[in-house]
Amino acid sequence: MRALNIRTKLFVFIPILVVLLNIVSFVIFQSGKMVQDSYHIMMERVLLYKQISTETQDNILLLNTYILNQDNKSYGNYILHKERLEKLWNQLGKDHASNVDGIQRENYYQMISSFLESETAVIDHLKRDDFDSYLLKYEEAEKIAAFIREEGQQMVDRELSYYQPIYHKIINYSQDINQLGIALFFITTLLSFVFAVWLSRSISVPIDRLVEKAKQISKGNLDIETIDLTKTKDEIGILGQAFHQMLKDLKHYISQHIQVIESNRLVKELELRALQSQINPHFLFNTLNIISKLAFIEGAERTSDLTVSASNLIRYNLRKLDKPVTLKDELDHIKEYLTIQKARFQDRVSFEYDIDESVLNQMIPSLTLQPILENAFVHGIEEKETGGRIKITVKGISSGVFIELSDNGNGMDEKIRQKLLNYMNEDEPSTLSTTTKSTGLGTINVFKRLSLFYGDELEINIKSYKDVGTSVIFRLPKLS
Repeated sequence: MRALNIRTKLFVFIPILVVLLNIVSFVIFQSGKMVQDSYHIMMERVLLYKQISTETQDNILLLNTYILNQDNKSYGNYILHKERLEKLWNQLGKDHASNVDGIQRENYYQMISSFLESETAVIDHLKRDDFDSYLLKYEEAEKIAAFIREEGQQMVDRELSYYQPIYHKIINYSQDINQLGIALFFITTLLSFVFAVWLSRSISVPIDRLVEKAKQISKGNLDIETIDLTKTKDEIGILGQAFHQMLKDLKHYISQHIQVIESNRLVKELELRALQSQINPHFLFNTLNIISKLAFIEGAERTSDLTVSASNLIRYNLRKLDKPVTLKDELDHIKEYLTIQKARFQDRVSFEYDIDESVLNQMIPSLTLQPILENAFVHGIEEKETGGRIKITVKGISSGVFIELSDNGNGMDEKIRQKLLNYMNEDEPSTLSTTTKSTGLGTINVFKRLSLFYGDELEINIKSYKDVGTSVIFRLPKLS
């Protein structure tokens, strides 16, 4: 089901609440109107009977006044009330929805008609001076008026008796409607409250979370989860997705920037260490001492070769460390370095090469293999009086290039091996190099430079056994 956005929520739920409130108002209005209509009908009939009784008595009194005075004023008052009674009589004849028995109602109607006829006969006989006749008709009219009054009261009682249970039903119905109205009022109020809380929370809670996460980011904390902001599909969800993507991009850019800074730092550090290595008094002293001894003992040819190797070694160390070289150039540099070490250690050490020339075009950061071999001499071969051996293996594999630098020295402690393999968590790689008396560029720096150059596809492993030797293994991804 497609999620509703905020605008749709407002356009859907607010009209629903308005409709519910209108239904409540309409039900209450209709209930009141029905009660009012029923009461109006009942009161109209009761009042009609009362008015007929009253007008009948007034007609008798005014007729009597006219008989006594026989003037125009008395006659005018009598005619006015007689016309009112006739009007009420006609109204009674048109009301066919009365709840009184039809025979009783018809008798009452005819009784009024007889009264009107008697009054008319009284006036006619009076005008003819027929005293006995008008007096007889007047007595008849009085008797009929009394009957009309008594019958009218009975008609009122019958109407009230008929409407009494209906009235009670109407009252009960009104009470039920009132209770329903109250219930609907509380329901709509509750729904309004729930909707208001739900809508406000659906807007304010994600925004508060977004603000809180923005504050954490402003403090430099980028390791925050934003998945709870991207679950909904409304405007807040879209904002959360944009925020999540922004944070992801920010992490990516910062990571790239950190890698560039780390790479530049390592390059500068390695350049400084390379310069220090170039002027290392011990190394230069040994080299010059060897050259001087050879010059003294042997002919100029070997001295010339050794001098050329030292010159090439120094020249390679002076190159820019931030530019990669081919594996062939790095191996040529290693051979120059081993030539000098061979002159120093003589028969105490031997070298083995297993090189696959098909992979020599592989690009590699400069000065990354010599520090490993230098550690091999310092920690493994230097203390051996005889039988030292260093082997360099370079082969092509399916994933790239396999490089192994091994020696048969003293081996290393397991704690040092683990610390070397945990190179990416080392803040000060120089510390390890110093504590292990390394005179090279530092194994951890080499590992970090290779990792920055090749990325996650690089594999590094160290195998070391006490009094057996150490092997440093690299599996480099193939670079096209």
